[in-house]
Amino acid sequence: MSVRKALWGEKQEAIEESLKAADEDLFRYIRDFAYEEVLARPGLDLKTRELLAITALIALGSPKELATHLEGALRVGATEREVRETILQSALFLGFPRALAAMRMLEKVLRSHGAPHPREG
Repeated sequence: MSVRKALWGEKQEAIEESLKAADEDLFRYIRDFAYEEVLARPGLDLKTRELLAITALIALGSPKELATHLEGALRVGATEREVRETILQSALFLGFPRALAAMRMLEKVLRSHGAPHPREG
């Protein structure tokens, strides 16, 4: 299974179309290099990579991309608790306003999926 399919699930086609609409060449770089080379490397599992991506996207203040990677982290095995702890950890280094915005985004993502994810982790 491709990294994109693992992370994006049923949203893969919509996400790819959105990226292509922005720029076809940039889409290919994101698809081929970011997802199928860097994220597919051995050494860190995909869950860990997604938790790191969440932290980076909180730092960058990129809410749309953050939502995508919050969903991706949950899809590849991160528990709600692990995602919450990642966001709480980010507050120390990135600030409470960004962590609060990320926590609100997580709540929105969880609501969109119906049943809450288990908090154990």
